[in-house]
Amino acid sequence: MSETRKPQNPQDTPHRKTLNLTDTPFPMRGDLAKREPNWVADWQQRKLYQKIRKAAAGRPKFILHDGPPYANGSIHIGHALNKILKDIIVRSKTLAGFDAPYVPGWDCHGLPIEHKIEVTHGKGLPADKVRELCRTYAFDQIEEQKKDFIRLGVLGDWDNPYRTMDFGNEAGEVRALAEMVKRGWVFKGLKPVNWCFDCGSALAEAEVEYQDKGSPAVDVGFPCAEPDKLAAAFGLSALPAGKDAWAVIWTTTPWTIPANQALNAHPEHEYALVDTPRGLLVLATELVETSLKRFDLEGTIVARAVGAKLEKINFRHPFYDRLSPVFIADYVGLDAGTGIVHSAPAYGLEDFNSCKANGFTNDDILTPVQSNGVYAESLPFFGGLHIWKANPIVVEKLQEVGALFSHEKITHSYMHCWRHKTPLIYRATAQWFVGMDLKPNNGPSLRELALGGVEATEFFPSWGQARLHAMIANRPDWCISRQRNWGVPIPFFLDKTTGELHPRTVELMEEVAQRIEKEGIAAWFKLDPAELLGEEASQYDKISDTLDVWFDSGTTHWHVLRGSHPAGHATGPRADLYLEGSDQHRGWFHSSLLTGCAIDGHPPYKALLTHGFAVDGTGRKMSKSLGNVVVPQEVTGKLGADILRLWVASTDYSGELSISKEILDRVVETYRRLRNTLRFLLANTSDFDPTADMLPVSEWLEIDRYALALTRKLQTQAEADYGSYEFHRIVQALQNFASEDLGAVYLDILKDRLYTTQAKSVARRSAQSALWHVLQSVVTLMAPILSFTAEEIWLLLGKDADDSVMFHAFHSLPAQDGEEALLERWSAIRTLRADVQKVIEAVRTEGKVGSSLQAEVEIRLAGDKFDLLASLADDLRFVLICSKTTLVKVGSEADETILVTPSAHKKCERCWHYRDDVGHDAAHPELCGRCTSNLYGTGEARSAA
Repeated sequence: MSETRKPQNPQDTPHRKTLNLTDTPFPMRGDLAKREPNWVADWQQRKLYQKIRKAAAGRPKFILHDGPPYANGSIHIGHALNKILKDIIVRSKTLAGFDAPYVPGWDCHGLPIEHKIEVTHGKGLPADKVRELCRTYAFDQIEEQKKDFIRLGVLGDWDNPYRTMDFGNEAGEVRALAEMVKRGWVFKGLKPVNWCFDCGSALAEAEVEYQDKGSPAVDVGFPCAEPDKLAAAFGLSALPAGKDAWAVIWTTTPWTIPANQALNAHPEHEYALVDTPRGLLVLATELVETSLKRFDLEGTIVARAVGAKLEKINFRHPFYDRLSPVFIADYVGLDAGTGIVHSAPAYGLEDFNSCKANGFTNDDILTPVQSNGVYAESLPFFGGLHIWKANPIVVEKLQEVGALFSHEKITHSYMHCWRHKTPLIYRATAQWFVGMDLKPNNGPSLRELALGGVEATEFFPSWGQARLHAMIANRPDWCISRQRNWGVPIPFFLDKTTGELHPRTVELMEEVAQRIEKEGIAAWFKLDPAELLGEEASQYDKISDTLDVWFDSGTTHWHVLRGSHPAGHATGPRADLYLEGSDQHRGWFHSSLLTGCAIDGHPPYKALLTHGFAVDGTGRKMSKSLGNVVVPQEVTGKLGADILRLWVASTDYSGELSISKEILDRVVETYRRLRNTLRFLLANTSDFDPTADMLPVSEWLEIDRYALALTRKLQTQAEADYGSYEFHRIVQALQNFASEDLGAVYLDILKDRLYTTQAKSVARRSAQSALWHVLQSVVTLMAPILSFTAEEIWLLLGKDADDSVMFHAFHSLPAQDGEEALLERWSAIRTLRADVQKVIEAVRTEGKVGSSLQAEVEIRLAGDKFDLLASLADDLRFVLICSKTTLVKVGSEADETILVTPSAHKKCERCWHYRDDVGHDAAHPELCGRCTSNLYGTGEARSAA
């Protein structure tokens, strides 16, 4: 806002008291860090969330289902980002006319908590004691995290959150599993799964990350056991005399060689029989040159054949007395190695599938590596060795038997445990799986259902759909069993002879669920099978496996959503929205999709929203070692939660979100400017009672009706942006509206009318009527984001002390006709106004005028532009904020110009305008004619501004 009408000090003029200089208790400084905790306490004491639920009762429901954060450690900036986004959405939906409950949740089981207990209390504790300590620890962590979430201004049912360790939820999870068993999705199988030696358990895909790892890369020869068949495959009557033949493989995991049971070749690749000083080598033709260079050999291609010709030809294991047949496999590539892959079915998924497809039974598959990464003692040459220590010993053995063709060290991207940061292996173990391609009752497979569910889901941002689709299309069966103590049990009884599930498994699971509902998961672990099976108990084994923690969170739709979602969903509930970080495409979104489709035939959500991760101001990942971590508790303690909320909302969350002290300083400045604008609106409506003083829009001055049109445009777009979750657009629009539309134009022009006209005049009440609606609109639009500030303002608007902006809806602006024409007209006026201001500023810079009010402006315009400004009549000078305007019509645009001269008249001490009628009233020689009229007469007339 320009010089125009600043409130004056008492000593400036005796007429200060005659100006309408209203005030407001809304302070210029927010002092958020100090004041917000009192509001938080007040909201809790008043049970604000529960009152919002009561106020919203009967409205259409909007359900955002909370993805549970893990109950371990203090919240970090990512947690704050996530919870604030959810709160903005829930609040905006409430203001948009929905009943939008928010039930926060926590993920409580799993290895990190169990590991924490082991570190704190030592290993070897009784399992029941481990579970007791884990439950206590998780509860304490939840209480600490809850306080920080509440401090962020997040409204929710904090007194009744859901926790996956609640007895009812643990029972619900067992029931969800029972539903999947009943529908035929669950099976027991021997399959390679991601295995962590430190966890001592299988890992979910989402628990795997990739890091660089140094490994030995070896080329190994497998001697041919059937030379006649090999010769025939290459179209030869016999192999050259006196020559050994080898199929050469390349691998970075020499430790898997002891478990080799086959070789794989691609059916369509061309393979060459290469004569070398080491014998006849079978290599992919395309890789002959690079392979021989690696072997430090020269050779000549004797014959060629497609891979299909090599099928079922037997080669010998390099150092064990067993055969390795060639199986045809499409997954064999030519990007590295020799074009032949060694197959250890226990330690590779493709290897396993290939061997199973070629008739291997589970009993045929060799599994020498134990759960701790050590070879079984019975394994010749390497028994008792850990596989990582065995690598060089295996290489030595290959060298010893003459089967090593090359050996080097390489660095490559390799699977690691996301908790322990240690390398993983694929390891075939007997586990429980959810089958992706099973077709119970000849219906669609789970993969087909899930892919259809992805297509039916709306994604924010849209690229998430292709990402999740690809993950589902390519994922293996889901291993849902784990070998841990702190987890929901898989309550199965297996026949000791056949290994089959008890025929009454689903019925028995319900009985177990009822016990867990009363006593928690301990009910299963202490259960005597005879209590449920009677005399049959001796025939069955009670298993001790627990469920994958992703099954915990992935089934919350079964027992949580059915509680918070309205009834009438015969095929299962569907939340309107799930919202998490982009990593949850492979985590919670993923597991929820699979369990939802398996149980209900569709995803448990209608839409998915993903946000990026917080990084520092230069785009680096936050790290304590780099010293660039932003701690949310420190931000709220120093700047206030509204500043953190404004940062979240103003940043495009679809990518990485940068945060630093400098960025937060800019957010503070944005907040300060917005707060100052709001303070002006509050002050200048403080003596306005909308029930008594509000004028109908038809009686408003034209610029006030223009302000209404601008506000409607802002609100319409902002409501649409809330609907599409584009909060940064809302912040930008509010910022521009406050600084440009209001501060630089409307309020700048309005000050003279607000301060100098009669307090109850039509001119002032028109302005106040518009300002009241502007304020109502802006406060409700900002309420989802600046929740504390919005509540502070709402209580200053003459509301009941027990009222809340959240009991209401986005403001309903009064209707008026012709708004588009009004917007277009004033847009053109603003353009001409800006042109005039540039000239005035140039003259002021030269020192010829002290302010725009000291200027007299002559504007020479042609055609429509002249008519446009002429329509404002004498109010033009108020629009241009100068003391006198003269309009001259010229013939063409070439003749248009703006002339600014300093006024030769006196300055009115009340309104600061330079007028020729200052002193016209001898009783008030310091006042101009309109001020004497406003003070002692009928008041001046205004039409446009």
